[in-house]
Amino acid sequence: MIRRIIKIDEEKCNGCGACAKACHEGAIEMVNGKAHLTREDYCDGLGDCLPACPADAISFEEREAPAYNEAAVLEAKKRKAEKQAADRQTGDTLPCGCPGTQSRSIHHTECDRKNTEDSLPKLTSQLSQWPVQIKLAPVNAPYFDGARLLIAADCTAYAYGNFHNEFIRGRITLVGCPKLDNVDYSEKLADILAHNEIKDILVVRMEVPCCGGIVNAVKLAMQKSGKLIPWRVLIVTTDGNIVE
Repeated sequence: MIRRIIKIDEEKCNGCGACAKACHEGAIEMVNGKAHLTREDYCDGLGDCLPACPADAISFEEREAPAYNEAAVLEAKKRKAEKQAADRQTGDTLPCGCPGTQSRSIHHTECDRKNTEDSLPKLTSQLSQWPVQIKLAPVNAPYFDGARLLIAADCTAYAYGNFHNEFIRGRITLVGCPKLDNVDYSEKLADILAHNEIKDILVVRMEVPCCGGIVNAVKLAMQKSGKLIPWRVLIVTTDGNIVE
């Protein structure tokens, strides 16, 4: 039958896995680090996966495809729920194709640890406002007017030791996780930009591919707000270094 179904551009796909997570029917799977529509009969053609993709790699097309099989989808969901329950009991974790979820240990040299706990200075928080979550931030808060804005993936503050002094100080801070938060950040950010005079924007993200979603959200926010604001992006590596 001819029907509407999703199409994944493998060249654009950055392997973040957000679409596979957003597809409640389980039609999309990560294969060799790329998203694939592995079960056409599981795809209902509604496109819940489209807004989740930070790389704009998913679109609709009309073509010959098997009919949507709701019964098979419900059965697959039941099996998945049973497996997740069993994994929680045994402590096993589900595999994921996203590079950002790959486990690794981070080892610091003795040189890195040369400052002992007794000799380390007590750091003072540089946070100047609350809340910091993008989802919770009020659009018209007075501290936004004339602000220098920091928009950061929430893992960055844990990976980079001097985050408060180098990035938060002198800025209004907004944080979020483009992989785990099931929202379109660009809408909220566009409202903030449109209703306030923002001086500049610093975006700090992790090096993992899925973190690119926060950069894309800022780009879209500026387009939607109609404001071109000076901005730059810094990338934090998982071992705590900075690359531009």
